[in-house]
Amino acid sequence: MLVLTRKESETIHIGENVVIKVTRIGSNAVKIGIDAPESVRVLRGELVPQETVAVPVGAATFGPLRVHSERFPHVA
Repeated sequence: MLVLTRKESETIHIGENVVIKVTRIGSNAVKIGIDAPESVRVLRGELVPQETVAVPVGAATFGPLRVHSERFPHVA
């Protein structure tokens, strides 16, 4: 796993078409924006069937990620 430190407004690029941007950092949450083409399915972790998710022992877990995107309705 690659772990990066980002400040507010900084981005992470994945491949040619996916950009993740830190939009807000709060005391107990980080808000991110995901810019991806419609052909790339973006799911919150809790929506992925549990049998397909491998979480290493001792890995940190976080609360639910709320996503609202009128521009990208395929993002769940």
